[in-house]
Formats: sequence, C-alpha cells, structure tokens
Amino acid sequence: MVAVEPSRYGPGCMVANRPRRMGVRRAILLLPLGAALIAGVALGPAAAATPTPTPTATPSEPAGVDPIPSVPVTPSVSLSPTVAPSPGPQAGSPPVAEPPVSITRPRLAPKTRLALQTRLDRLRQRYGIPGISVAIMLPDGAMWSGTSGFADVADKTPVTRSTSFAIASVSKTFTAALILALAEDGRIDLDAPVRKYLPNLKKVSSKVKVRNLLDHTSGLRDFFFHPSIDHLLLSKPNRRWDAAMAMKYVGKAYSEPGKSWHYSNTNYLLLGLLAETVMKEPLAEQVRTRFLEPLGLDHTWYQPEDKAPPDVAHGYRFASASTASPAIDLSDGTPLVPFTSVVTAAGAAGGFASSARDLARWAHYLYGGEVLRPEYLTAMTDAATTTALRSSIPYGYGTQVVEIDGLRTLGHSGRLLGFRSAVRYLPDQGVSIAVVTNQSRQDPGAIVRQLLRIALTPVDRTCVCRQRR
Repeated sequence: MVAVEPSRYGPGCMVANRPRRMGVRRAILLLPLGAALIAGVALGPAAAATPTPTPTATPSEPAGVDPIPSVPVTPSVSLSPTVAPSPGPQAGSPPVAEPPVSITRPRLAPKTRLALQTRLDRLRQRYGIPGISVAIMLPDGAMWSGTSGFADVADKTPVTRSTSFAIASVSKTFTAALILALAEDGRIDLDAPVRKYLPNLKKVSSKVKVRNLLDHTSGLRDFFFHPSIDHLLLSKPNRRWDAAMAMKYVGKAYSEPGKSWHYSNTNYLLLGLLAETVMKEPLAEQVRTRFLEPLGLDHTWYQPEDKAPPDVAHGYRFASASTASPAIDLSDGTPLVPFTSVVTAAGAAGGFASSARDLARWAHYLYGGEVLRPEYLTAMTDAATTTALRSSIPYGYGTQVVEIDGLRTLGHSGRLLGFRSAVRYLPDQGVSIAVVTNQSRQDPGAIVRQLLRIALTPVDRTCVCRQRR
C-alpha cells in the first residue's frame, strides 16, 4: 500500500460530481455470463521454475479469450431507447490533452486501507493466486493500490503497482472506444455495413453493420470455438498469428445479424481491422495517441505490436483445482503473455496488457464522461438492445452493465489462459476498481465484491469531505 494522509472516505463522500471533460474526447480506442468455455486447452505439466513448458491439452483451462463474466451479476439495464449516435464529422483539429489529475494520494481512512490490504492478502492465499494487483480510484482522482504475491513465481519477483498483466477481453473497452471516437470524427458510420470498409471479408454477411460487431449481435461465430484452434495455438506457442489466420477458423454464423446475441471474439477482431483500414494506422498507434499518452496510461500496451515494458507478470496454470497445486509457468520465453500465439490471435479482442492502476484510471475517464461525447457514451453503456435479445449478460458496446450488491456498474471482465481480470466503474458513486491476476482458474469477481464492500463502508460516522472546485 501507499502511505497517505489520514483523512477519511465513506459512501457519503462518494457522490460523483459531473466530471471535467479532458481534451481526449476524440482520442479514443472478457466476458459475458453463461457462455460456454472457449476451448479445452492449457499448458502443462511443467513445473513453475521451467522457463518454457511444453504445451498439452486439458479440458479445464481454455487458451482463448473466454466469455465468462468476472462478477456474479444482477442485470442493471435501462430499457429506454438509445439515442442513436450521429455519424457526422466533428470539426476542429485533434485535441490537446490536459495533464491527468494527480492520483498519488489515496484518501481512504487508514483503517480502511489496512482492511483492504489485509483482505487482499487473505483472498490471494485462499484462492491460491500467484500474484494480484488491485486499484480503487475515488471520485476526486485519489487512488488506493494494493498488491500481493509474485509476478514471477520461480524468481520470486513480487507484483508491484506498475506490473502489467494480460487483460484479455478488458481490451474490448479500448477497441470499442476507438470505434466510437472514429464515429465521432465522421470516419466510421455505425449503421454502415462492415463490408463497406472491409469488402474482402467473404465470411461476413453484407447485412452485418458496424454496431452489430460492437454489441455482439452480428451472429458471427467465435473463432476461438473452432475445435482445431487450441492444438494449433499450443503446438507452436512462439508462432505469431494475425487476423487473416484467425478468420480461417470462423464457423457458420449463429444467425442473421440483429436476430440473436452471441458473445464472439470475432466481432472485435474485425473492429480492430476496420480501425486500421479506415485510418491506415496500426491499432497500437491509434490507441496510444488517442488514449494512452493523453491520459498518462504508461503501463498499458498492445502486445501484438508494442514493445513490452520490463515489469510484466508471467501467466500460470495448475494441474488441479487444489490451492496447493504448484503453479505452471506458461511463458514461451518471449515478453508476450501468456504466450505469443494466443495473444496475437486474440488481436483487438484481447491483446492488451495493463496495470491495475492504469485500468482504474481508464474506467474513471471513459465511463466518467471525459473520453466520448455524451451521446456516444450513452450508446456504449445502453444494454437495452442485447437484453431484448435475451443476452446472458447485459451488454452495450464493449461494456458489461451489471449490478454488484445493488450498485450499477460498467466495465468488462477478461480471461486468457493464465490470466483473469475485472474492471468496474460505479457511476452513481464515481468509484472505479480494477483487479488483475496471473491465473485463470479463480474468478476475480468475488475479490471485486469484497473489496468494494470495504472501500464503500465508512470506518466511523464522521465523513470528512474536501470542498471540490
């Protein structure tokens, strides 16, 4: 934890003011409930100290981006009609971002900070998690950070506040935000057919619109569900994939677009291609210049293209469900985690890595209204369309809309072999939380719930609030 001044925070203080919009509004770039596991793949059974284990198959650990939510949820959906975003162009030159607010001085009461770290340590031990990092950002930008365990078990390298983890489908929040920012700029029409921008995609119906990709109503089947892909990914973990290779494993469509909801990583793989085609720039470059640099997200990177930072957690799997089971390192000897083939195949659907602190900031800025214009943020967080199609989880555009202990939250969860994560923003409280782990057997939703209960509960009846400008 970080030493901080001894003022207090309680629920009475956590009422979000209307956020001050930053100059990054135009600069924008896993997983739903009830869907089946993607594929029965895991690496093993090498010991954790082995640097490059030989992959084998097991039905308990899927290799691909897994559509399972990270919080046991109750739907929180507005059934009012969505205001359709206008695809018209936005005038003006690219914005100049103001410096992000300082978040170096958490203002949770000392007793609350101690309780958070104590609970985090206990939960890590209870669930047998090798390493975990958590960040909770408060309405005024103050942040609490907690870490526990190891980024590298064999070397006993501890997790730090700057450690990056593969975030799997939390990546979809960046990809969706980029597409909506391009729509703001008039570069993309959300109601246009996808093949207007990607005319050579023969597996995609001419009826599929861009917004169908954003909310998983395209009917396209998930390439990670193909029965052959796990063996291909694991037999050559060092092999780099691209979108064209992954698209070969897209099966027959579930339905006509707009007729059903099926969570599919294919949708976001295509959105990444679409952004690159329209802008003639790599996805990594667009996300970095639009979001990461203006917002000061220095520990977030797109693994297929960006250079890896030095502090990256290894991913681990386990031979059994026992917490005493030794952690098996999935590293293929490269900086990409969990290993090269799966993260490059995931692409824009799950190829990002980040730290808990960066993700808490990202959720705060994105869902707090400092990144997108109001009508686009409304569309991003409106799950009425997918709920009407009986989606297994209320879903907007790259955003899960769920309740935790009766509180409405926005965000996404993520899972790749060796990593699980969850990011949630509570719009009524103005609080965001990010939990990242380097394992994939334990849902971090329980950790999100328990830490939020502590953070939102006052330690006494006195609540000291600073005057906000």
